[in-house]
Amino acid sequence: MSLLSHLARRDFLKLGAGAAVGLALPRPALASTEGKAKQVILVNLTGGLSHLDSLDMKPDAPAEVRGEFAPRQTALPGVQICEHLPLLAARMRHWALVRSLSHGENGHLPGTHRLLTGSTMPNQRQTDLDNVLSRRDWPCYAAGLNHLRPRKDGIPNGVVLPHALIEGPLTWPGQHAGFLGPAADPMLVAQDPSAPNFKMDAFALPDGTDPVRVEGRRGLLERLESTGTGDPAFRDHQRRAFELLNSGRVAGAFRLDREPIKVRDRYGRNQFGQSLLLARRLIESGVPIVQANMGIVQSWDTHVDNWGKLKTRLLPWLDQALAALVDELESFGRLGETLVVVSGEFGRTPKVSTLPGETIPGRDHWARVYSGLFAGGGVVGGRVIGKSDRSGTSPVTTSYTPFDIGATIYRALGVDPESEIRDPQNRPTRVCPGTPMDILFQNK
Repeated sequence: MSLLSHLARRDFLKLGAGAAVGLALPRPALASTEGKAKQVILVNLTGGLSHLDSLDMKPDAPAEVRGEFAPRQTALPGVQICEHLPLLAARMRHWALVRSLSHGENGHLPGTHRLLTGSTMPNQRQTDLDNVLSRRDWPCYAAGLNHLRPRKDGIPNGVVLPHALIEGPLTWPGQHAGFLGPAADPMLVAQDPSAPNFKMDAFALPDGTDPVRVEGRRGLLERLESTGTGDPAFRDHQRRAFELLNSGRVAGAFRLDREPIKVRDRYGRNQFGQSLLLARRLIESGVPIVQANMGIVQSWDTHVDNWGKLKTRLLPWLDQALAALVDELESFGRLGETLVVVSGEFGRTPKVSTLPGETIPGRDHWARVYSGLFAGGGVVGGRVIGKSDRSGTSPVTTSYTPFDIGATIYRALGVDPESEIRDPQNRPTRVCPGTPMDILFQNK
């Protein structure tokens, strides 16, 4: 393991577990952009979903392109998706299916950075070991929001769950505040919500400590702060810790045991399902951005046994969880104020392939065209936007990038993507270089 990888991994696990807090720097005034969403759930298909075997099937293509699955009709006339997504097919009136996502980065680490930040990696290097999580990264959406619109109510501006994206010596970039500093990192939930003993210890008071003692210690801290002694960043972390301990709304969101059994079953008794249930509870508590990682970093990276993995676990788990999420958001009257984005860092190759030494085929990385889903937050559902060519190789209509997804997320939350932040050289720059996907919100 390289020193950089080790430090990046340790840095995220240590500092990313703290609440998202603001930097003590001047903030530029926001433009008068109005967003319809109060919160965003980013469903991250880690590793890259095969668009050809899920959302953009090519049943008339040659066998080496079309794969093993059959398409099924959705609730939208003439629109088909994979046979293993029946619940999504029945709920397509909620979703805008975009089939022309595209960019030029086929590497997992820099591709993920684009998805999670809406920007390219500053100083991107040649190897994965040199592109791991670092403080030279662009800030993730929660960090950008926290920098531009900080809050002091004990509710973090962002939560990442149910784990960081780490594999061996590699910690995926774009997961924290990058050059904005650790004080702006989102909260990290590094536990499986489907585990019987799931518990968020960050909100638990130490044994023998009651709220009265906590408030007394907070008062002492404030008196010490008034003298101007001590490290400001450390004092800021302490203050945010007190705010978290006193934030009953967020603490209560982690009590999945309070959900009716039938609700937990509806989402699926697996990590995907319980993660999206927890995401729903967190946005109800006031958290504006929740990133739900659907699996470990290679879960959707189906170089080997693409169809077996998709059929037996990945697609059924995702299908059930997304259906429960949109059903509940709609029934609670929250779908209109919650933007749900479902995407991986890229798609998979149009041509089926078998890796050297393997016997079960799969598909490799493909960023030239892939698919994503958008619902809620003002999105006009029941539509397919964009089109790929006959083999799912390239877009043949207007394409949209991860930068555009990022700009859409910011705009939906009422933050102008052109809002100014300062890069590591203290130069003014846009928080996101993309263009909002206005077509999602237009009925045409």
